[in-house]
Formats: sequence, C-alpha cells, structure tokens
Amino acid sequence: MRLATWNVNSLKVRLPHLLDWLGRQQPDVLCVQETKLEDEKFPRSEIESAGYQVVFSGQKTYNGVAILVRKSALALLHSDPETAFLKVSKNIPNFTDEQQRIVAATVTFKESPPIRIISAYFPNGQDPASDKFVYKLNWLDALGTWLSTELNSYPRLALLGDFNIAPEDQDVHDPKVWEGQNLVSPQEREAFQKLLELGLSDSYRLFEQAPKSYSWWDYRMMAFRRNAGLRIDHILLSKELKEKCIASTIDKTPRGWEQPSDHAPVIAEFIR
Repeated sequence: MRLATWNVNSLKVRLPHLLDWLGRQQPDVLCVQETKLEDEKFPRSEIESAGYQVVFSGQKTYNGVAILVRKSALALLHSDPETAFLKVSKNIPNFTDEQQRIVAATVTFKESPPIRIISAYFPNGQDPASDKFVYKLNWLDALGTWLSTELNSYPRLALLGDFNIAPEDQDVHDPKVWEGQNLVSPQEREAFQKLLELGLSDSYRLFEQAPKSYSWWDYRMMAFRRNAGLRIDHILLSKELKEKCIASTIDKTPRGWEQPSDHAPVIAEFIR
C-alpha cells in the first residue's frame, strides 16, 4: 500500500501533471493541497476517469484540499463513490475558519483494516511578527486538540500534507540563513514536536535518508537547480501504521517538469 501527499499549487494549472503522476506512480491514496478551486469547479470527472474516487473541500483562488483513493484498492463495499469515504470531516471542529485547509475521511481497503486519512494544508504564517503567524499558531493548537480525539477513535491514522514547517535544521538547506524565520521558528518546531508527542511519527525519518533531502524549492533564484530547499511536506503516522511502514521517499521528478508545482510528492509505503 502506498500513501502520498502533494501540494500541487493550483489544480487547474497542474491537472495534467497530477494525472501523469497518478499514472506513473499509482498510489493507493494521494492527499492534495492548494487546489485553489471552488467545489463546483473541481475536476472530479477527470480524476475519476483516471481510476480514483475523490473527496474535496475548496474555495476560490486560495487553499483547498482533497483525498484521492484508487478505486481498485477500495473494498468492494466502498467502490461506490457515495460510500467510498466514510465519516467525512472538513476543517477543524470547534475552530472557526473560513479557509479550507483540512478534509478527513475513513477509507476501507481490500485486505486491510480502515485507515483514517487526513489531508491538511497548514497555514504559511508569513512572518513571526504578523497576525498571520498568530493565526498559524492558534490553528496548530486547535489541530493538536482535535487530533488527540481522532487518535483515540482511529488507531490507524495518517496525517498527510503541506505542514509549512521544517522540523529540524537537517530539513533546511541553509539553517543559518533561515534561523528564526517563518517555517523554521522555535514556535513552529515546538508545535510539530507536540504532534509527535500525541503518538505520531514522521514517516520520512523512520528510515535512513540522503542528506539535503527537501520537498519544496522556491521558484526564485534557481532554488531547485541549486537544491536550496526545505522539507515541509510530511506524512505522520499513528503507532499502528508506523509498525507497517517499510519506506518513505520524496519524488523530485515532477519538480523538474515544465511549469511545475514548487512542491514535490512525498510517499510512504506499507505492508498490509
């Protein structure tokens, strides 16, 4: 089984890339962020034609999240699009937010117990001195509170998405340059650690990885060519899923395509 996450930075622009990547990699689940589409404009038919069922939550121009599940991986009972996603939840309960940043659903696969899948687009924060940073910290606090209840209800849980947090200096191409800035601030890293303390594990760090491995590169200053990136896209796993995880990788290939997203897909693989 393969779970993946990818911030596509506009599904309208990147739909051909998404469909190409699905055909190449055929993940069982792909969580997508920054769709930047209102729900009525979401390309459901194209994605379903590619062999995937989808649930999504979007808005005009900004944010937007989705979960895609390969039809052939679903339990027969849930191959109907109306029942493929159970107990769907959008955004953080009891946290007032007009921005569409979370969609969660329970998915039952063939020969596998159900998994609670959460696709999340964490706030960027912009600058530690800004109101947007305060919003990010409040959002992170609310997320942690909600996840603690989700983990109690769903022992097989995966949180996938663009976290907009580089957890450690090894996840930053130049820690000195980035020191104290947004995405790497002590407050954000502390919030990330609190998620781990709930009982979640960073799938990528379960395995030995090549140094200077990143998932995001700025469009400016030839950052991708220079590998001046950050690892801010993550797949966090509950204890039961951690024990089944056998690999976690970053697929840099789509970042080199014409008109790419500034993010690369992250993949975690599991034994059933």
